[in-house]
Parts: sequence; structure tokens; C-alpha cells
Amino acid sequence: MKKLINDPADVVKEALLGIEAAHADRVRVDHDNKVIYRLDAPRQGKVGLISGGGSGHEPMHGGFVGLGMLDAACAGEVFTSPVPDQMMAATKEVDGGAGVLHIVKNYTGDVMNFEMAAELAAAEAGTEVLAVVTDDDVAVQDSLYTAGRRGVGVTVLLEKIVGAAAEEGRSLQEVADLAKRVNDNGRSMGMALTSCTVPSAGKPTFDLADDEMEVGIGIHGEPGRKRLPLAPAKEVAALLVDPILGDLPYGQGDSVIAFVNGMGGTPLIELYVMFNEVRQLLDKAGITVARSLVGSYITSLEMAGCSVTLLKVDDELVGLWDAPVNTPGLRWGA
Repeated sequence: MKKLINDPADVVKEALLGIEAAHADRVRVDHDNKVIYRLDAPRQGKVGLISGGGSGHEPMHGGFVGLGMLDAACAGEVFTSPVPDQMMAATKEVDGGAGVLHIVKNYTGDVMNFEMAAELAAAEAGTEVLAVVTDDDVAVQDSLYTAGRRGVGVTVLLEKIVGAAAEEGRSLQEVADLAKRVNDNGRSMGMALTSCTVPSAGKPTFDLADDEMEVGIGIHGEPGRKRLPLAPAKEVAALLVDPILGDLPYGQGDSVIAFVNGMGGTPLIELYVMFNEVRQLLDKAGITVARSLVGSYITSLEMAGCSVTLLKVDDELVGLWDAPVNTPGLRWGA
């Protein structure tokens, strides 16, 4: 194992120290509870937005805390859900009187712990909490970590769009309804060229031969739909895009946000090669790319590979996407 770390047991703790040191102009960190907060949270009269999950997917979620996105992110150990106490502390801290929305990726531990935290916060502080669970992965119905579909790339787009709506002063119910609408209109699928190595394990999560790829992989290294011989980017793009287009389904005349995401170990030049292939497939299908996002935004440590996310949008969603955002991981117009 070659990693730029000290002790594997201290990776998350020391990464949070680094995030705080690097981005003190935008965030503060509760090191006892391992929660990253927007610097000016709570905002009175604004719906508080909280997400979180296992560490190792950076910049998801701590990198999306700030103006126009999240008010707080709870950091679990690597690939391990945060605990209810973390989530409850965050919920109480960001409650500005308008309620709190939990944005939860569909992994069993995350869903269970966020539900417990919502109940505790309501009982102890009277905080009104609603939750939306993202489940956009078309690759598999159930996996090692989930009942139902996994929550993946749509989560990034949802946090940005819903964050803009919360900044506008929309009510908790309106923000929750918007979050559900985004989740319902987005689909994703990913693939891997290599495994990743969890620091505490010290060895790759799974083995892939040099001439193999795994299609439909999850962000924790969960198995995908199938293991195939390595193929050119054009063929890989079709293996990801075709199942997405057939699932919702998407059709001629639709507009989408097209998101090509790196899994952590893929250089940006390869992601742009992939985006070009994705765009050509969408053009052939008569689907308009209204907005695009290319880069590593929801990762799996150093895994090489990528995912594709398509979100159907209208003028309202595009406007919310374009609204100012200022976070460590995403920034424009602010």
C-alpha cells in the first residue's frame, strides 16, 4: 500500500484538519463529531441542508459545504456510515427555524442512521426534519451495501440544485419536493479499471486483471453488472449510456445535465475523452446537453474509472444549477 498518510487510523481525523486549514474562509469543523459546517450556519429562516456518508469519496460531501449547497456534512470513517450522534448534532446546529432536510444516499447504514438522527433531533430539540434518499444507479437493484438501487452521481447535482432553492428561501416541503423530483429524473452508471485500497485494509478491495474492466461498479467497490475485456472509450461510453437512456426512459427532445465523473484515479484528459463520446451518443438520441460537469466529484479513493449521470432538466432546474455556489469542491458565480 502506497498512500500519503501517517497512521491509517488517523486518516479521517487528519483530513478534516486539512480541510479546515485549507478552507477556513468557507467552513468550520466540529472535530469531536466529525462534522463540516458552513461558516455562517445556522442561517435564520433558511432550510438547513445536511448530507454525509463514509469518507473516501471526496469532495463528496464535505467539499460541497458552503453558499448554494450544504450547510453541514457528516464524515464517517472510510466507506463507513456516520453515526446518529454526528447527524443529530449537525441537524440541531444548522436549524435556523425553517427545518432541516437530510440528503441521504441509499446505503443501508446511512439510511438507518439518518432516520435515527431525525427522530432524536425532533424529540430533543423539536426540529422539523424531512429526508430524501437518492437511488439513481441503474447498474444493479441490490448490492453489498444496499436494499434497492445505490445513490451515486445524482447526489452531487441534487445538492447543488436543492442548495440554490434553499438559498432562495423556499420552505422545507418545497425543498424536499424539489429534491425528490431531481432524484426521480436522474440516472447513473459507473465502471472501474482498477480497485481501490481502503487504508485500514492495506490491500485492494477486489482484483481486476490488466486486460479487464468492471461495468456497473459501486462507489465502495461493490461488484457491477459484468466483468468484460478492456475496451476503447467509445465502447465504454455506450455500455454506460445505453442502460441509462433505457431506464427512465430519456427521449428525443429532452434536455439534460450531463455529468462525467472520475472515480479518483482517472486523469481529466480521459474524462474529457469520455465526455466527447457521451455527447455524441446523446446527439444521436436527439437529447440536448443543457449543462455539463466533468471531473472527479464523487470518488472511490484511488479507483480508476468513471461514471455517467444524466439528469432531465427544465428551465427551472437549469436556473437553479446556474445559481451562485461557493464551496471547496464547486464554485461559480460567487
